[in-house]
Amino acid sequence: MTPDAKRRRAIGQILLLAAGLVVLTFISAGSVHLVNRAREDARWVLHTVEVENQLSLAQLQLHRAESAQRGYLSTLLPDFHTDFEEAASALTPALQRLSQLVSDTPAEKRLVDEMLPLVNQRIEEFRNTIELALTQRVDDATRAVREGIGRDAMKHIDDLASQMRTEEDRLFVERTTNADRTQSLAASMTWVGSGFVVVLAGISILLVRRSARARDDAEALLRDNNLNLEATIDERTADLREANDEIQRFAYIVSHDLRSPLVNIMGFTSELEQLHADIFKRIATFARASASPAPVVAAETEPVLEAEDKQLAQDFSEALEFIKSSIAKMDRLISAILNLTREGRREFEPVRIDTRELIEGIVTTVAHQAAEAHAQIRVEPLPHIVSDRLALEQIFSNLIDNALKYLEPGVPGDISIRGRTKLGFAIFEVADNGRGIDPKDHRRIFDLFRRAGAQDKPGQGIGLAHVRALVRRLGGTMSVSSELHSGSTFTITLPIKWTGSNGKRAS
Repeated sequence: MTPDAKRRRAIGQILLLAAGLVVLTFISAGSVHLVNRAREDARWVLHTVEVENQLSLAQLQLHRAESAQRGYLSTLLPDFHTDFEEAASALTPALQRLSQLVSDTPAEKRLVDEMLPLVNQRIEEFRNTIELALTQRVDDATRAVREGIGRDAMKHIDDLASQMRTEEDRLFVERTTNADRTQSLAASMTWVGSGFVVVLAGISILLVRRSARARDDAEALLRDNNLNLEATIDERTADLREANDEIQRFAYIVSHDLRSPLVNIMGFTSELEQLHADIFKRIATFARASASPAPVVAAETEPVLEAEDKQLAQDFSEALEFIKSSIAKMDRLISAILNLTREGRREFEPVRIDTRELIEGIVTTVAHQAAEAHAQIRVEPLPHIVSDRLALEQIFSNLIDNALKYLEPGVPGDISIRGRTKLGFAIFEVADNGRGIDPKDHRRIFDLFRRAGAQDKPGQGIGLAHVRALVRRLGGTMSVSSELHSGSTFTITLPIKWTGSNGKRAS
């Protein structure tokens, strides 16, 4: 499959999953909404039933009070009086509860408000007739009942109750219909969502199976390629090791071969330096002999050179000094190459290192140099690591020595070494307030025999290149952050637990 086809398939799968997620979200939200609506409609249906029950309870209490009043007037038994008081006391809370229930329906609220004074009036009429009977005026009470006092109020109350019941019946039908419709929609939405989930699951299974087949094919192809790749890597690694060993041997041999003619040049230069006095003594003698034809008697005094000969002697001495200086520089460079060659052949040994103790030992060895430069070296808490001790000593010794060497003249030096850990690596920073490095030279300073800035300090331009090579062999990285006249910070990142696999050479 071509990369474009793979990309299109991946985009299609993403779009399909996104569409499925959107639809599922919509179905879920719709289902939740419909369920809430169904629950609300059911609550209103129950509310209608509760209103009708409360209305029936109020009417029941009113009729109970009327029956108890008539029974008491007929028999004068105290039980009927007690029943009346119970019914009358229960009627008021029943009507208040009914008023609360119909507060959402203005028409019914108005009917209840109209019913309340009539009920209270009717209860007072019942109580008045009972009071007449209690005072031995039973005939007057009976006459009031037969004359139908309050009968119109009772009829009006029944009419109001009938109107409320009619309205509640209408609301019950409407709310029941809404509840049924909402439940049907919720059920339909659930079925649609379930069907869509099944379809999406089927498509997902199909895509997973296709992806699994493609993955199996890719893994098979990768295994075949890995077999060839491993062989190729082994072959290339062997070639690289052989080339690296050859480079090491070549550097070692070249360094020795360069030193042999250098020693000869040094020897002949020393001989010329020794012959310098004899040569120019003879020149002075010949010059005097040619100037005077008389025989010259050998004198014990040193012959005096003419002006031109004196300048020649001075030029000769300067040429010898230049040759000697160049020979010394060449000798130092050859020694540095030999040291790098020996270091490259050394096998690293990982050991557990207290880096703060190691660096404090280095600081102790440069304490006199720091005192002369009026510099303080601060070593902050540092993480322990497993690495090669000698390599770490060389790394930090070089960086601290450079920090002391390149301080700003006349400014008290401040050098700090700090560290921290992150994701299995130890990060060390060597910061100073020295002269700094121009950003355009940040890469140059790590090249062999290359230096940046004013060349007013001794050195061959090998130190930082050697440090970076050591850091890489230890499985780490190195970088610098600096500006001119703003100090420098060298950052070294090393594995906390280095196994030595990156630094050991093949035998």
